[in-house]
Amino acid sequence: MSHPHPELGPPPKLAKGGLRVTPLGGLGEIGRNMTVFEFDGRLLIVDCGVLFPEEEQPGIDLILPDFSSIRDRLDDIEGIVLTHGHEDHIGAVPFLLREKPDIPLIGSKLTLALIEAKLQEHRIRPYTLEVKEGERENLGPFDCEFIAVNHSIPDALAVAIRTGAGMVVCTGDFKMDQLPLDNRLTDLHAFARLSEEGIDLLLSDSTNAEVPGFVPPEREISNVLRSVFASANNRIIVASFASHVHRIQQILDAAHEYGRRVAFVGRSMVRNMGIARDLGYLRVPAGLVVDVKTLDDLPAHEVVLVCTGSQGEPMAALSRMANRDHQIRIVPGDTVILASSLIPGNENAVYRVINGLTRWGANVVHKGNAKVHVSGHASAGELLYFYNICKPRNLMPVHGEWRHLRANAELGALTGVPKDRIVIAEDGVVVDLIDGKAKITGKVQAGYVYVDGLSVGDVTEASLKDRRILGDEGIISVYVVVDSTTGKIVSGPNIQARGSGIEDSAFAAVLPKIEESIARAAADGVAEPHQIQQLIRRTMGKWVSDGYRRRPMILPVVVEV
Repeated sequence: MSHPHPELGPPPKLAKGGLRVTPLGGLGEIGRNMTVFEFDGRLLIVDCGVLFPEEEQPGIDLILPDFSSIRDRLDDIEGIVLTHGHEDHIGAVPFLLREKPDIPLIGSKLTLALIEAKLQEHRIRPYTLEVKEGERENLGPFDCEFIAVNHSIPDALAVAIRTGAGMVVCTGDFKMDQLPLDNRLTDLHAFARLSEEGIDLLLSDSTNAEVPGFVPPEREISNVLRSVFASANNRIIVASFASHVHRIQQILDAAHEYGRRVAFVGRSMVRNMGIARDLGYLRVPAGLVVDVKTLDDLPAHEVVLVCTGSQGEPMAALSRMANRDHQIRIVPGDTVILASSLIPGNENAVYRVINGLTRWGANVVHKGNAKVHVSGHASAGELLYFYNICKPRNLMPVHGEWRHLRANAELGALTGVPKDRIVIAEDGVVVDLIDGKAKITGKVQAGYVYVDGLSVGDVTEASLKDRRILGDEGIISVYVVVDSTTGKIVSGPNIQARGSGIEDSAFAAVLPKIEESIARAAADGVAEPHQIQQLIRRTMGKWVSDGYRRRPMILPVVVEV
């Protein structure tokens, strides 16, 4: 198995007749999926998603792929193929289209409807091409065939990309539920047909590669939900992804059966479920869904609220309910259902929300104590089955953390893919398919691009380090006025502290040390403000470290007169 090395440099010019594959996100992480294909001087992008921030990235709203490696080649892009409508696959599209709004978007009906609604908020009217499973489209030198796959959102597609260098198949996110709610199976017949033609490189979903066996059918959740609804005597609040149409359908069916009304809470939930209903993907009995404003007129045992926040997102509706920062107040006897999996890295945030809800008297039902979720990603048994059908000549695990990529590679090897033809890459690592063999040839920039409010890319890792220090250790500012000629103190030092945990009165002990160090520097002819600032920072830092074993941010301000 080949794998990247830190010393990889920029890739050479692509050999004539070769196909270049450059993942800009989705490898070594759960989210930010984006892969760029190059053939004959033209580019094709598959997916363009976001990654959601973790606790060590305070203040960040979204994390985007790094577009810098393709920024000067936007005119070469034939289109962006979107495999399905989850945020980790479409969320970054508006930010790329800001740079070139006329890049075509290719996807299924629901996927395009979801991204068009998102783009409307960004005032972008895209050029779109709707495709269905079984169809083929020529996008420049890329002959794309679309295949139905089953996932936790309707209308998901895999894509087979034929070029002069061979055929590449991107699975997108998929599983092989044999009893899907919409009766839309992963098209194994199509994959077998592609296998007969010859799959030169398979890019396969790795998210559940460590999980043995097969994913249970989505239908199994319905009975669990019915039992929860049957035993609930007060309001039921369900938190789910705003795009999980199948799960919401099960909630609606259970609510209808038990005589409850449903209200959607949260802008993205209201928008997405409205789109799914209008397009016929969500079956809603007449009168079942009501406006949230009318709920006060209904008895509690007739109410179901469906909201976002299943991953503990701080600004989502469920987190705000747990923090008593939402118009909907949790009361004893309410039942809260977290109908989703835990995305790695979100565990602490989710359990914090569960504890908050429990504190106010809610009965919280989640994956840990009831079967209210099944994954949308193929487990190891399904992947083995899939590889035996596809028989890829080269395999590149994608969509997962390092442990998932490794596990997926091992599965491929077990089914007979030669180890020297299994490529474990990471974001930015360039893989070339030449003469039927895939190998790593270099690396391009593919770091995190942070979205903070209206700022895109302005926040750096250094900025985040400062934020973490401020959050963990606080800040101490030291204000002093010095004579511009002699460097001697004219006024101060004045010290202010926030979040350092040190009493204001304690700073009296360090004032003489600062004064002494500045006086000694003045005697040595040091009068430059920056040098005095550094002196103050060292003196204050040593005092805090020696006396309190803390490392707050120290901000010296030196004013010359």
